[in-house]
Amino acid sequence: NYKIYDIWNAAFFAKETLYLHFPTFHGELSADISLLFKTTSSSGVLLENLGIRDFIRLELSSSTEVVFSFDVGNGPLEVSVKAGVPLNDNRWHRIQAERNVREASLRLDELPAATQEAPADGHIHLQLNSQLFVGGTASRQKGFRGCIRSLQLNGVTLDLEERAKVTPGIQAGCPGHCSTYGGLCQNQGRCVEGARSFSCDCSSSAFNGAFCDQVAFEPETSLSYSFKENLVNESNGSSSPTSSPFLPNLNLRAENISLSFRSGQSPALFLYVSSHHRQYLALLLNKQEQLEVRYRLESSKEEEILRSKVRSLANGQLHSVSVSRLADSVTIQVDQHNSSHLFLFRFEEPKIKPENSLSFVSLLVSTDSQDLDPALAQLGSLGFTGCLSAVLFNSISPLKAALIRPIASSVVVRGPLIRSSCGPAAAKPHFADLIDLIFILYFFLKEQRLLIFGLFLCILGLIAAIIFGIASALAILIRFLHRRKGTCQNQELTKTEDNNRLQFASQSISQYGPTESQKEYFI
Repeated sequence: NYKIYDIWNAAFFAKETLYLHFPTFHGELSADISLLFKTTSSSGVLLENLGIRDFIRLELSSSTEVVFSFDVGNGPLEVSVKAGVPLNDNRWHRIQAERNVREASLRLDELPAATQEAPADGHIHLQLNSQLFVGGTASRQKGFRGCIRSLQLNGVTLDLEERAKVTPGIQAGCPGHCSTYGGLCQNQGRCVEGARSFSCDCSSSAFNGAFCDQVAFEPETSLSYSFKENLVNESNGSSSPTSSPFLPNLNLRAENISLSFRSGQSPALFLYVSSHHRQYLALLLNKQEQLEVRYRLESSKEEEILRSKVRSLANGQLHSVSVSRLADSVTIQVDQHNSSHLFLFRFEEPKIKPENSLSFVSLLVSTDSQDLDPALAQLGSLGFTGCLSAVLFNSISPLKAALIRPIASSVVVRGPLIRSSCGPAAAKPHFADLIDLIFILYFFLKEQRLLIFGLFLCILGLIAAIIFGIASALAILIRFLHRRKGTCQNQELTKTEDNNRLQFASQSISQYGPTESQKEYFI
């Protein structure tokens, strides 16, 4: 069986003259070779082992063809598979070559296997005596340039990485995992290459987790995130005009907000952002189950209310929301519906002066703070029952900040804050390593064509269990009916007798109880 380490056990050959060598391959009567490779080169020998006359070789003969060849004393025998697309596309391709006394076969990726029968009367033993060359050749043919991983010979995985560590010029592990698996990093997560695998950088995402797919909000919890215009020098108590590297310089001209929610409650306050000067914006769900954005960008003016046209959002389903504003132009997007383009009528272009710079001091989610506008305070006092995730205000993710830096002075949490999933499915495990292993194993099995086979076996097992259960139930039912039928037949025979005897029998039964033949047996 494959181990996770075996799956990613790889070596990178930067030059065609480089190779790894291993002890002689002993496959006298049978050989089973499997590996994955990726390259930008059009040809090269993947592995080779020589004897006095015999040999075995696996090579990329052209950019679209793989050849498996060997000689057991009857002359060279070749099996080849041609692909309809170039194989030097720097993507992983799988080869499986087999040889026994009857035939040889070669399979490339998901293409049909090519086979070649062995001579009926001839030599059958493959006799080798040289070292096994991987990524190169002892016969002075062109070597391989690229990556080889998960190399197995007759079920034994060769440790390419350990051998590469002691071989000059060859790199243990393979670069370029992101080209194949980078799509696993979700929600603007960035794929980062590793020696044997990859990781996802979630710093620019509002999500956490191994693949930036874990949300970070539990129902009935509130969180406050404070922005500070100046950093305070704790040593002398003086303030510095230098902005925090984590807190951008915010102003009244524009903002971008995004979040996801799931709730059956309306109305409900999702998010509230305010300044020192009672300027604010609020994102909420109104009584008509519509998304509503309230702006008050001038403390001396009344608030403006903008609404999305999408209704029935308090349906317990997960919804994604984004609100973008530039000056007086506001765009509201809900799920995949058409976005709403709206305008603020009371907006005035702010003057570009330092004193007009807006420093938001708090961002609250589901709160009943007394600093709120009275109408919003009443709405906030209702609390919020549901789930919020991926809350992002410009480049600030308050939920994520609370989880990563729970003791940071900028974050105040009321109530439990636990990693959870806002989706309809059960919450995912919080063990990043376990998730890594599961996903890596999934994609490996998919490459190895074992996933479909495994699912097929599971379905067959389930069907067999159902059939067995039905058959057992039928057997019990038939046995019960058979016993009951025998009893009914005896009773019919009794009824056909003359009335006098029936009367006598009835009296006898009444006096002495039922006979043995008239008893019913229940199983």
